[in-house]
Amino acid sequence: MATATPHNHATAELTASQDSYPLSRYVDPRIGSEGLGRVFIGPSCPFGMVKPSPDCTPSPNSGWLPMPARVDGFAQVHVSGTGGGPKYGNILVTPFCGALDRTQHIDYREYENIRLGYYDTRFQQSGIRTEITTAERASFYRFTYPQADKSLAIDAGFFLGESPIPDTREAQQFVGSEIQILSDHEVCGYTRIRGGWNNGRAYTVYFYAETDQPFSETATWKGDSITTDRTQYDSHQKTGALLRFKGDSHTLQLKIGISFLSCLRAKANAHNEIPHWSFEEVHNRLLAQWEALFSKIEIDEKAPEAHKRMFYTGLYHTMLMPVDRTGENPLWSDPEPYYDDFYAIWDTYRASSPLITLIDPDREVSIVRSLVNIYKRDGYMPDARSGNCNGRTQGGSNAEIVIADAFVKGLKGIDYELALQAMLKDATVDPGGNHEAEGRGGLREYLELGYVPWGIDRAGNRTVEYSYCDYAIATVAKGLGKEELYRHYLKQSGNWKNLWRDDYRHSGAQGFIMPRDAHGQWLDSLPYGHSRVMQLKYVYTPMTFEGPWYTPWWSMFFYEASSWEYSLSIPHDVPGLIAKCGGPQAFEQRLDTFFIRKYYNVNNEPSFLTPCLYHWLGKPWRSSDRIHTIVEESYNDGPVGLPGNDDSGAMSSWLAFHMMGLYPNAGQDYYLINTPLLRTTTLHLEGGHDFRIVAEGLSEKNRYIQSATLNGQDYPYSTLRHKDLTAGGTLVLKMGKKPSEWGKEMFKPEK
Repeated sequence: MATATPHNHATAELTASQDSYPLSRYVDPRIGSEGLGRVFIGPSCPFGMVKPSPDCTPSPNSGWLPMPARVDGFAQVHVSGTGGGPKYGNILVTPFCGALDRTQHIDYREYENIRLGYYDTRFQQSGIRTEITTAERASFYRFTYPQADKSLAIDAGFFLGESPIPDTREAQQFVGSEIQILSDHEVCGYTRIRGGWNNGRAYTVYFYAETDQPFSETATWKGDSITTDRTQYDSHQKTGALLRFKGDSHTLQLKIGISFLSCLRAKANAHNEIPHWSFEEVHNRLLAQWEALFSKIEIDEKAPEAHKRMFYTGLYHTMLMPVDRTGENPLWSDPEPYYDDFYAIWDTYRASSPLITLIDPDREVSIVRSLVNIYKRDGYMPDARSGNCNGRTQGGSNAEIVIADAFVKGLKGIDYELALQAMLKDATVDPGGNHEAEGRGGLREYLELGYVPWGIDRAGNRTVEYSYCDYAIATVAKGLGKEELYRHYLKQSGNWKNLWRDDYRHSGAQGFIMPRDAHGQWLDSLPYGHSRVMQLKYVYTPMTFEGPWYTPWWSMFFYEASSWEYSLSIPHDVPGLIAKCGGPQAFEQRLDTFFIRKYYNVNNEPSFLTPCLYHWLGKPWRSSDRIHTIVEESYNDGPVGLPGNDDSGAMSSWLAFHMMGLYPNAGQDYYLINTPLLRTTTLHLEGGHDFRIVAEGLSEKNRYIQSATLNGQDYPYSTLRHKDLTAGGTLVLKMGKKPSEWGKEMFKPEK
């Protein structure tokens, strides 16, 4: 592995603690850490606000890079699995040896030991060992020095993704920082940063740092100047503190509380969550939280070890974000839950949110309530949010789908009337110049024309996704007895058809979602810019993914996908899509072309449902074949184990669902049944119910479902209603070597 060869640097206490949590030991934070996955490798509690880890240069969004990249230090706040511009990387601590005469102490790693809730490395040059674990809002460090003379730097000005060009798109920019030495063992301060991936307004991260030994010498810095002053006030320059420790001990411990409100709250977070100096106790508490969640889904004990690691690491990745900042909101104060770092709902609504609903429905209720309360307090629900600021929209206003998913699955404790108001705000009120951050860009045109015309960024996927979001609104409206609203938005959910160009042929398929101008004309070449002297144009085909060099990637007709992909991405109306494609036979041929010619893009979310579309043709065995090929070719338990940006657990949750043999169609109340990768899966549900999935005779050869029973009764349907799953029971899938007629019917008739 690129991170390090195996070693025995972990303490005996940590090894024993992991043995006490049998499922947690299958989590390997290195899976997906390299390549495109970009997952966070440091310790984190479930949905934890604090995520400490090494920060390397040049740094990706998670801060970490594999050896031999240099290490600047260890920052306290990070995101996981994200693409685009970075965010956070705040409050950097770096151990070093010797005099307090430099602000930077770059070093290189001798080894790394990365486990659930635990990070361990030794620096090559200084010989200092750093171990990290964490609570929800306070991180905990144990440094072991080669000598009793110990030093530590706390950099309040450090952050990821700095650009020398002001207001560079998606770059973070420094606003200010402050640091104060409070006593002989306490330091506090803050950093204020703006911008980043969501181009957000400034956010402030406050910290309180406490050591278990007194300082013998201190210094602070502002800009390039190091002084013996105990305080450096904010004057729009980077600040930090240098600390030295004497005594006989080679070990130094540090706890850092983080807050988005104040230094006093950061201190309270540190003392409330870590009121002691036991590294092992902090780590055990973290493991206990994760184990309680992992134990909600038990899988076949005889499954290959690699499958166990892939599955439980997938669950782990899914529950790293969004982050729970309840009580840490600097914008308003109320008793409602508050979550941040939706990064982005465009990525997570398809599989991550439905998986959280199964594992921890109370958590999903809190997340949905937070979305609705952000609308109430901030004006719009986010499609993405970070640093307490909405932004960016990538396509639809996809919080609607998250709400509809919670509604149809019967999650209680959500004000669905208020939620519907929030959904309708997205669907009816143009956000004006703020359309990159929230609401629906091109809404006026969408309502007037029935589609978003070319000339508005991402017109294609906006039209498709607004239609899907309108279906989500119709779903909730119907459930609340609002028939007129239901009929209106159900009709509007068909607007994707207004960009369907029936006569366009490509690779044997007919009919594609294609660009159209505001006058209703189809466009084969897309004009760019508004020059009256020379109008640049480029040819657009269903294979176009990126435009010429002069076109920004966010201005394309589709975002991060081609028309081949989005023309198969109509999750709310697959029967209508099949009809548009020319009927079942033409649709099956189209799907085959899509996969055989590699038009399918495994590393992004728009095609998440597409491998399952054979279900609507009465051939779920073909869906299963496609899914198994994707998993075998694109997923593994190594550092490059994810095919694309994990995007807050999106890729990982897709895998976890398919390993169980289920896949949700978000915003609707059913799961598609496929051949599992696991022989048995048991879901321990709310109310003491268990639901068991058993694949009898499953093997590499016996990979086709021959028949199924649900609670002992014949079950010929290729979908399972959420209410039938949560009621508890057993789904037995009898496997065989050849495809069968099972699953020709999709849905069990409703009484």
